[in-house]
Amino acid sequence: MSTVETMAPATPQPGVVRRQRRGWYWYGWASHAFPTTVVTVFMGRYLEAVAAVAAGGTDGRVHLFGLPIRPGSLFPYLISAATAVLVLLMPMVGAVADRTGRKREILLGFGYAGALACVLMWFVRGGNWVLGATLFAIAYIAYSCAIVVYHSLLIDLSEPDQRDRVSSFGWAFGYIGSGVLLALNFGFSFMIDDRALVARASLASAGLWWAAFALVPYVALRGRIGSARPPRPTEGPVLLAGYRQLRQTFGRLRGFRITLLFLLAFLVYNDGIQTVTTLAAQYGQSELKLSEATLLSAILLVQFLAFAGALLLGWLARYLGAKRVVLGSLVGWTAVVVGAYFLPVGGVLPFYGFAVLVALVMGGSQALSRSMFSHLVPAGEESEYFGLYEVSDSGTSWLGPLLFGLALQNTGSYRTALVSLVVFFVAGFLLLARVPVREGILAVRNTPPARL
Repeated sequence: MSTVETMAPATPQPGVVRRQRRGWYWYGWASHAFPTTVVTVFMGRYLEAVAAVAAGGTDGRVHLFGLPIRPGSLFPYLISAATAVLVLLMPMVGAVADRTGRKREILLGFGYAGALACVLMWFVRGGNWVLGATLFAIAYIAYSCAIVVYHSLLIDLSEPDQRDRVSSFGWAFGYIGSGVLLALNFGFSFMIDDRALVARASLASAGLWWAAFALVPYVALRGRIGSARPPRPTEGPVLLAGYRQLRQTFGRLRGFRITLLFLLAFLVYNDGIQTVTTLAAQYGQSELKLSEATLLSAILLVQFLAFAGALLLGWLARYLGAKRVVLGSLVGWTAVVVGAYFLPVGGVLPFYGFAVLVALVMGGSQALSRSMFSHLVPAGEESEYFGLYEVSDSGTSWLGPLLFGLALQNTGSYRTALVSLVVFFVAGFLLLARVPVREGILAVRNTPPARL
């Protein structure tokens, strides 16, 4: 019998678990400001503008290690480089978290590192794109490493029959938090004409927001977290022990065929989700010729309605099971993408309708995928497996943009490029439909919830 199996989990007190679960919700509220305010709205365009200033007196390029880079290409290249680092780093972070049992410290350590990097973005001005790129890479990597531990805490803080509800509320609460900050930043932007000042202030505000509200989980998650197992004895340096544990996990993972099949299905359909949400604004601007005000207000609308969407799909999962609801959401995603193909140029109201539909299926499909995967994880190895889950989330997110780019290059049509993404939802649906979730849960010796 393995070490993991012989260690008994802690017996949590209900009041302590409720307090810790509230702290977990608040970390989602705090940290979701980064992917929304920094990644989606402000950093890409601002970093391009800063790099363009630096490139103005040369050949229209900035140079990194001697390589000429267009200012507009810098941000996506930066995300790709950070993602390559994360593919190696996230599973290791998960292994160390499981081995040491110091999930709170690792979560908040990476969280505050990311928040500090965002605050320091205030000092990115003029042509100092190197500082901006460095700070963004630090924040992106720190956020992603923290989120591995954050996801794994879902298992420690909820029973199997509670996972769908707790996961859905966690996603919903995060969307509300990011929406509130985004609304404040948009309000500030209407009062100030200096767009660079607006961008710098908004980027720094995401770090301040993240740091301030992370104080809640700092207090609430003290002590043994929920049903978390005690730390395992560690011989030698903790990173070396984490590496050994990770090697063992990969060896065991080959025996968990159903967990692997779910990860493959998630990899495929989540890539479609990430690509649609990332490129929707570009589609609205370049193909539909919509104004910046329309696009920004649509992004804000999505944040608040995704709250309702996550709760609605979480409620449906109580009666239909998470797998059926996620499969239904993939049908919804297919309809959304096909419908977007027919949106009229300059059609503001139809684009808002598109945003509403995206919001309703986005939060729930992500939340229920997380809760479903949590059942397929062996006890005591939660963070390691969620490291692999995040690799499936972030590490392959170039496939959708690649297909979009190839379709656009060969057809010259944004509409054709967008509708080509249907293949991810159809393939993901077919793969997920083949996942025998109950059998997979029993294979890792977990207790299946009443509804799957």
